[in-house]
Amino acid sequence: MIKRISSSELKVGMYIHDLAADWSVHPFMRSAFPIKTDKEIETILECGIHEVYIDSDLGMDVPDAPTKEEVQNALQAEMIAIATSAPPPKIRITTAEEMGKAKGIKNQAADLVRTVMQDVRLGKAVSLDSVEPVVANITESILRNPGALIGLMHIKNKDDYTFLHSVSVCTFMVAFCRSAGMDAETTRLAGLGGLLHDTGKALVPDEVLNKPGRLTDEEFALIRRHPRDGYEILLKTPSIGDIPLEITLHHHERVDGSGYPDKLPGDQIGTLVKMASIVDVYDAITADRCYHKGMPPTDALRKLFEWSTHHFDPTLVKAFMRCVGIYPVGTLVLLESGRMGLVTEHNEDSLLQPKVKVIFDIKKGYQSPVEIDLSKPMGKGGADKIVSHESPSKWKIDVQRFM
Repeated sequence: MIKRISSSELKVGMYIHDLAADWSVHPFMRSAFPIKTDKEIETILECGIHEVYIDSDLGMDVPDAPTKEEVQNALQAEMIAIATSAPPPKIRITTAEEMGKAKGIKNQAADLVRTVMQDVRLGKAVSLDSVEPVVANITESILRNPGALIGLMHIKNKDDYTFLHSVSVCTFMVAFCRSAGMDAETTRLAGLGGLLHDTGKALVPDEVLNKPGRLTDEEFALIRRHPRDGYEILLKTPSIGDIPLEITLHHHERVDGSGYPDKLPGDQIGTLVKMASIVDVYDAITADRCYHKGMPPTDALRKLFEWSTHHFDPTLVKAFMRCVGIYPVGTLVLLESGRMGLVTEHNEDSLLQPKVKVIFDIKKGYQSPVEIDLSKPMGKGGADKIVSHESPSKWKIDVQRFM
C-alpha cells in the first residue's frame, strides 16, 4: 500500500515510492528505491523534502499514515473548490483563431533562446534589442487568448527542452501576471525574467545537463551554479532591470529556506520570484526529459498544491491554478460518454466545464474532431462531463496533431 509520511519518520528498511519533490532538488537517479543507509535519509532531509510516499508492501510500514488515494482525494476536492471560486480571465478571440499566430511565436521564441545560449557560450552579452520583441509578441498573444500559447507549451521535443522551457516560463509568467491584475511594465519585466531565467545553463556542459543517469555530487553542484552564473551574465546587460535579475538568481529558492543558491526564507523572496518558482517547476514536471516522463498538467497542479505546504506560497499556487484551470488548455480528458478530447478553451462561469475538441472514442478509436461546450445543455453540445484527465501516451494519441 502506498502511504504518505513525514520524512522525519523514515527508517532504513522502508521503500520510497515517490520522493514527493521536483527532480531539481535531489541527486537521486530515481524517485523510487529502498532505504538502505542512514546517509540516504540524511540526504533526503538536507534537500528540504518534508514528506515522501512509501510502499508498505515492499518495506517497513507506518500504520496510521494516510494512503496515497486519501491524500489525492483531499487535494482534488480542495483544488476544485479553488478553481470554481473565481472566474478565469476574459477571452478576446477564440483559441482556434489565435493558434496559428501562437505556433509562429513559439518557434520564434525558441530560436531566440537557442541563439542567446550560443552567444553566452561564446562570451557575448545578452542583447535586449533581440529579446524584448519576443516577450512583446508572447504578451500580445496572451492578451488575445491565453489558451493557445499555453496549450502549445505542453508540447515539447525533449531534445529542445532547454530552449522551450524558457519560452514556457515566459509564457506562464505573462499569463500569471495578467490574471493577477499586474500592470503592463511589471508583466513585461516578469516575462523577460522568465525567458532569461536559465541563461546560466549555457555554461553547464550538455553531457551533464542531459545526463540520463544519477548525477555525481560534483555534477549536481555544477547544475546548482546556474542561477548565480545567469545572474552574473545578465548583470552585463544594460537596462536589464531588477526583476529579471531577481528571477534569474532566485527562481530555485523555496519558502521554507531549503532552496538555492542562498537558502532564502519566504519573507525574503519577492512575489514575482515566488511566482517564477511555481511556473518553473510546473513546466519542468509536465515535460518529457531524457531521464523522466512528464506528468499530465492536472497531476502537476496537484503536486504543486501538495508541495505548497513547504516549498511554495500556497496563495500563489492557488492563484496559478485559477490562471491555467484544473484542466489546462491542451489537457486530454475522458468524458462520461466514453469519448476523449482536448480542452481548447475555458468557460468564464466554470473551469470544470470547458470547451473540448472530441477526437477519440474508447470503443471505436479516432473520430472526426468535434468541438463541444460542456457548459451547454443537452442538444447544444453539452450533457456530458469530465470523468478524468488522461495521459496521451497511454492511449497513443498525438496531441500536437489536433492543436
